[in-house]
Amino acid sequence: MAVKKAAKKAAVKGKGKKGEAYTCGVCGLSVTVDEVCGCAEAHPIICCMKPMKKKRSR
Repeated sequence: MAVKKAAKKAAVKGKGKKGEAYTCGVCGLSVTVDEVCGCAEAHPIICCMKPMKKKRSR
């Protein structure tokens, strides 16, 4: 029987911070982080089946 190798997890890019803004490249929806969870890993914000990108600060 073949043994599967454990898949490597993607590197965490960093945790979100309160006030950070994200935008969807497909539909243009924007969200702002109001409350940060206490998780050790960063969670991607998904919209239109793609991760949202961090909005540039002005």
